[in-house]
Formats: sequence, structure tokens, C-alpha cells
Amino acid sequence: MSNANDHFWQLDLSDKSIPRYIAVEGPIGVGKTTLTKNLASTFNYDTLLERAEDNPFLDRFYAHEKNSALPTQLFFLFQRIQQLNELRQGDMFQPVRVADFLIEKDPLFAQVTLNEDELKLYQQVFDHMAIDAPTPDLVIYLQASTDVLLDRIHSRGIRSEQTIDHHYLQRLNDAYTHFFHYYDSAPLLIVNASEIDWVNNPDDYRELVNYMLDITRGRHYYNPQPTILR
Repeated sequence: MSNANDHFWQLDLSDKSIPRYIAVEGPIGVGKTTLTKNLASTFNYDTLLERAEDNPFLDRFYAHEKNSALPTQLFFLFQRIQQLNELRQGDMFQPVRVADFLIEKDPLFAQVTLNEDELKLYQQVFDHMAIDAPTPDLVIYLQASTDVLLDRIHSRGIRSEQTIDHHYLQRLNDAYTHFFHYYDSAPLLIVNASEIDWVNNPDDYRELVNYMLDITRGRHYYNPQPTILR
């Protein structure tokens, strides 16, 4: 289980109905992994995280090597399926955890990065994989403008990400918007993450969590005014 001793992220949850399986999604740099870890700390949940650092093709892909796009995408697909299979095998039919990815969104990266022939091959592989993913009790989709994403990517300073350009991020952002416009497989919370700061501001974080815990079905939008630390 995640460490729940960080009181910065703890809330009074005594009268709340907490989703047992939460998926946090959004484009690169939007803050999904940070929010996932904070939620895991608050709820004392395990995390199911994308392990981008394990992908041996990713640095070459970010360096604009076109022939690395397909192996990069397939590696992530196989990795995510393996993680979900492990989730199923470990008495996790009633999972108590929070993930920073949703397997159903995997093809949208392929649509952005692959050429026509590569996309056909990827889609054949995806369609023939036995993906038995549990349905989240809540999906949180984090949105931010492409300029904000690019600023955050540059600020966090991961070397391989510094070559990501505005055009690629814009296409990815558009693909996410299109995907979640039609998503209805689970309750969905769409969060404007451009201004709020759940990393450093406990009030921003608590307000978001209190809002999400009232969601049991349907589509919801969270677009708060940023709070200011005093």
C-alpha cells in the first residue's frame, strides 16, 4: 500500500463513499502521475503506474526518430496489458487502487504517432490482444492548454522530454479531447488543470477530492478558480 503518513494529503473521509478503482488520465505534463500518487496517499491505495522509464525506445522516439514510433507504442501496449493481467491475477477483482492510465486510450497515441501502415499493424495487434481490464469506478481526465503542458514539461526537466514540440503536443491534446468527448464507460470527471496547483496547495487538492467523492455516475466538469497560498 502507499504511504499514508503524509498528512498534507489527508482528509476527513469518514462520511464519504470512496471509489475502489480510480483511473487518472491526460496528456504529457498535465500532472496525472502526481495526482495519482497523492490520491493513493490519501486513500491508502496501491498505485498502478505507467513505467515510461522502462521503455527502451522512448528516448529515440522523442528525438524524432520516425522508425521508433511503432516499437515505442507496442512496448507500452504490452506493458500495460501485462500490468492489467497482474491486477486480475492477484485477487484484484475488487481492486483498491488508483492508476495513471486507462488502457482504452492507448490507440489514440498510435493515431497521432504512426503512419497509415504502422497504424493498421498496431490496430491488428490491439484488436487481437485479450484485454480484460477492470472498469474504473471513476475516471479523472485532466485538461490543460498545450502551452501550459509545454511549460510544465520544460520545468520538470526530464532530459528525453525536452525535444517534445508544440505540434506533437497539440495533436495529442486534440486526440484526448476527442476520445473523452465520447467516453461513457465509467463515471467521468473532466478537470481544468491549467490553473489549480494540487502539488503545492492543500486547499486546491482538498477541494478537488471533495468534489470527486460526490460523483457516482455521469459526466462532470471541475473548473475552479485557483486559490492563493498565504
